[in-house]
Amino acid sequence: MEINVIDAQMLQKMFIAGAKNLEAKKEWINELNVFPVPDGDTGTNMTLTIMSAANEVGAIAEPTMETVAKAISTGSLRGARGNSGVILSQLFRGFTREIKKYDEINVEVLSKACVRAVETAYKAVMKPKEGTILTVAKGMADKACEMLGESEDLSFVIDEIIKHGDYVLSQTPEMLPVLKQAGVVDSGGQGLMVVIKGAYDALMGKEVDYTLETVSTGTSIVTDDIPLDEADIKFGYCTEFIINLDNPMSEDEEKSFKDFLESIGDSIVLVADDEIVKVHVHTNQPGEAFTRALTYGSLSRMKIDNMREEHHERLIKNAQKMAEQQKAEEEQAKANEPKKKYGFIAVSVGEGLDEIFKGLNVDYIISGGQTMNPSTEDILNAVDRVNAENIFVLPNNKNIILAANQAESLVEDKNLIVIPSKTIPQGISAMIGFIEDSTPDENKEAMIDSMSYVKSGEVTYAVRDTVIDDKEIREGNIMGIGDAGMLAVGEDIADTTVEMIKEMQDEDSEIVSIYFGEGVTSEDAEALSEKITEALPDLEVEVYPGGQPVYYYIVSVE
Repeated sequence: MEINVIDAQMLQKMFIAGAKNLEAKKEWINELNVFPVPDGDTGTNMTLTIMSAANEVGAIAEPTMETVAKAISTGSLRGARGNSGVILSQLFRGFTREIKKYDEINVEVLSKACVRAVETAYKAVMKPKEGTILTVAKGMADKACEMLGESEDLSFVIDEIIKHGDYVLSQTPEMLPVLKQAGVVDSGGQGLMVVIKGAYDALMGKEVDYTLETVSTGTSIVTDDIPLDEADIKFGYCTEFIINLDNPMSEDEEKSFKDFLESIGDSIVLVADDEIVKVHVHTNQPGEAFTRALTYGSLSRMKIDNMREEHHERLIKNAQKMAEQQKAEEEQAKANEPKKKYGFIAVSVGEGLDEIFKGLNVDYIISGGQTMNPSTEDILNAVDRVNAENIFVLPNNKNIILAANQAESLVEDKNLIVIPSKTIPQGISAMIGFIEDSTPDENKEAMIDSMSYVKSGEVTYAVRDTVIDDKEIREGNIMGIGDAGMLAVGEDIADTTVEMIKEMQDEDSEIVSIYFGEGVTSEDAEALSEKITEALPDLEVEVYPGGQPVYYYIVSVE
């Protein structure tokens, strides 16, 4: 079947099909993570990014090339999560900037759009690295240009582009030794190929379910978040439920329950009437929230997998409306206050780490990190909630910096300053380096300089066999991962942590800070502290509850 042009209606179908294909295969892509830690997130990040756009694209009743292009670009830009998601959004941004000038896409327009997509994405990355999604995209763009004059049949041309993209993807381990050691291809590149193949299936008439679930990329109260394989419940992101009250909740009980929720989380909305209570909380201990809530009545609507008796539907909707109105009123009241000179936003995961940042005068905590990268829109929403002229954003994860930079480029009414902190310890150190009386530029320089004195390490377990940095790793092994790569591998958590710290410290090192995670007891952490002191008596050891998932310990040496 020869196809010479793609119109707006077909492009709409192709984009949704590509998004659905990625959504279906996100876990497979997650498993391509180089480091075998239980937080592979490339597939999840890319899926959330593209589904944000797909919902906007799917909502267009009478598509034109311009409206579809705009929906793809703005939807993916605001929904972008993680480095892979941001790069994907930039590829879409460049591609749509070219195609919106035409009513139809032919081979010539396709080649121009592919080239512009790659140029836009490469510009968005400060130090582009070959062997990644960028390389795969560039390979396909080169092939699209090569096909000019070869054929006018898009079905043939795109098939050839896909074949070449697969070839370039297969070569990524030869470009990045870390991929070769791990025995995987680049996960971002694989995700891109999945999107293109899904779109091609739609072009060729393959039956595709174009039904889209509504996706929330923000943090407002919703009942239709994209499923995250229970990760967000397990790790406490955006926990929501309804309490069907046994008895009306008194004001004292409501205050007591709200105080309890504030002790285990933030972003709390609690709206009560005589029969039900609508609860929204960001917490790392959802079980504790549910257990406490059960003392007031039965639970339903727990996250998105909930059952609700029909006669409660009207009350639930009213509660939701009240909650949204309450939040709007609170935010409006804050917006009416005079702006302060400086404000701070930090990405954090774990009740203890949240409290540390709050103690350092951080105004707003975005729940996220390794297991769930916040989107550009999440960061923009946080900026809206901080009433300050100059706002510093601390991503505290290398995979969130691009999303923060993207947010920085979109803010117009405030001076948004991204401090490129790659780890929680770097973020803490940056906050300590802030000086109230200095200018924004001076503070940016001082905060970045402060980060340079801290070395970071993380201790977790391996989810598969692999080889990294010439270290053989077996599933279940304990790994100590530092700023530069794998530092220690062992069978025992404490012993591996000590070995990692030995690799991190040098003659100038003075203090070791230990942040113990979810599931680690304070007794375990104190025992580790004693082991470190015994092995490295010249270092002062400080222990803090972090509450983070995935990592037994986050460590800083300075």
